[in-house]
Amino acid sequence: MARADSGREGSGREERSDPDVTILGTAHNAADARLHRLCAALLRAGLRVEVIARGSADDAPKPTLFVGTPKRGIIGRGVQAMVFPVRARGPVVLTMDPDLVPAARLRRALARGTRLVVDVQEDYVTLLADRAWARGVVGVIAKAWAHAAVALARGADMTVVADDHVPPLTAVNRLVVRNMPDLGMLPKAGVQLDGVPRALYIGDVRESRGLFTMLRMIELAPDWHLDIVGPVAARDEARLSEWQATSGAASRVRLHGRMPPKEAWKLAPGAWAGISLLHSTPAFEDAMPSKIYEYFTCGLPVLTTPIRRAAQLVEQAAAGAVVADPEAAAATLNGWSSTDRGGFELCRKAAVGWSERTLAEPSPYDRFAAAVVDLVAQTRPDRAAPVPTATNEAR
Repeated sequence: MARADSGREGSGREERSDPDVTILGTAHNAADARLHRLCAALLRAGLRVEVIARGSADDAPKPTLFVGTPKRGIIGRGVQAMVFPVRARGPVVLTMDPDLVPAARLRRALARGTRLVVDVQEDYVTLLADRAWARGVVGVIAKAWAHAAVALARGADMTVVADDHVPPLTAVNRLVVRNMPDLGMLPKAGVQLDGVPRALYIGDVRESRGLFTMLRMIELAPDWHLDIVGPVAARDEARLSEWQATSGAASRVRLHGRMPPKEAWKLAPGAWAGISLLHSTPAFEDAMPSKIYEYFTCGLPVLTTPIRRAAQLVEQAAAGAVVADPEAAAATLNGWSSTDRGGFELCRKAAVGWSERTLAEPSPYDRFAAAVVDLVAQTRPDRAAPVPTATNEAR
């Protein structure tokens, strides 16, 4: 594993080599948005953070001590899940993937003074229905492992869940930390629109996340361009390459690949709309795509498919449109750029209004960081309290 300092600029404190918190990920990349938001809150609270995850130091949250790890297959990832908790140097260990939980629980039992935080970002068991690989014997094993991880998460010193419905519904110390925007990672809303209409998608890039729905949409909206940010799922690469080679709309679609959050959201100024065309799956119906919150905060009206919670939010905020298929999505875009400019401007204002009202509330990330500070104090009672840096104030 390659260890690197991901940057110390702006830390405002004496640097030491011993971290307070180690964040572990076997599937998570250093550019993951939730990882960046959690790290930002811990750093604001004055804690020293080590991150062990995939990717490069350039993409990692700053300033942290970053340990880059290679991508492995199923067996290799299993080995990493057993080894990483042992290599963690922080007295507080935070896991971001379910396969890490058993070994992390074992470390806490064997290493006196260790505190464990388990971050449960999704309903893992339900999410497996969206994964083509989770079939047959592999699927049975994956579901059993997911159930075991959730059960073990209940006994962590703190169990962080990304939404109210995400299991475990009961735990020793359960804290809901929704994927709300971190204003430090987003540009200001109200920037002048590009001369050419442009839509933006940021997230995982796969069929079930609406990849091919978006591509068909852009074919039917000839005045529009589309930026897509995120890693393309391996099973969709061949079909995507074929589309790029044969579609007349290919020149209007830019695929940027994976980018750290601050870099990705630099594409928002000037964009006209945010796209979230997720398919209807059991996991997606109950989940709230965090990108919708971020689109609103950037002043972007949103197109969403009629998955339950996303559709409710867009309709209640009056900040976009619910579209059932690529034809309806294209018709909305075509109207926004021509015959329905008035309705489009109302959606833009409503998006910003929703953000200003919602983000005036206390940040869930800072509540999370305060709880972690308490855990660190339990492991190091003789250490002076960390000095918080600037808070994530709503603009």
